[in-house]
Amino acid sequence: MKPSNLHTQQTKVSKHDREQLLNQKAQLIWFTGLSGSGKSTLAVALEKKLFDKGFKTYLLDGDNVRQGLNKDLSFDDAGRVENIRRIGEVANLMLDAGTIVLSAFISPFESDRTVVREVVGANSFMEIFVDCPLEVCEQRDVKGLYQKARDGAIKNFTGIDSPYEKPSHPDIIIKTDELSLEDSLDLLLKKVLPRISKK
Repeated sequence: MKPSNLHTQQTKVSKHDREQLLNQKAQLIWFTGLSGSGKSTLAVALEKKLFDKGFKTYLLDGDNVRQGLNKDLSFDDAGRVENIRRIGEVANLMLDAGTIVLSAFISPFESDRTVVREVVGANSFMEIFVDCPLEVCEQRDVKGLYQKARDGAIKNFTGIDSPYEKPSHPDIIIKTDELSLEDSLDLLLKKVLPRISKK
């Protein structure tokens, strides 16, 4: 509940003004998928492509945010919900600044992703489902997390003993077990550029 003594401060520079100055349309590009599916790889590569084209971007990554802003949160369901809620609010501030925000989070619960969409507005939210079979993610296991989860060293691990809810209506599906990185980027750019370009 919003405290009664808080009031929204009105500024003299709007989101539209900032977008005009930056010559772009602010957008939150939200990558979701299992650990090891390729979310961060895609987000990092897409940000570099967009930056090289002159767009003003910022990447929010799950591991990085957990080391700072959200280092106080656990990995149980409540901690994951709060993790995504905070990211949604941070992303919304960055969108107000006119920035194109890319986020790479497992974000396993459909309801949490829906909350973020509602916070930033449906027109400012693109959901990218990085779809990769669990067995392929386990084979990659670049961080060794799946083995630790199988051994019981990590509890509540998404895909093992905690569920992942696939997006019901994602804007884009990238099957990283079938597509190369370059092909995936080509598909992303075709969908993303019309949403962020002022020209």
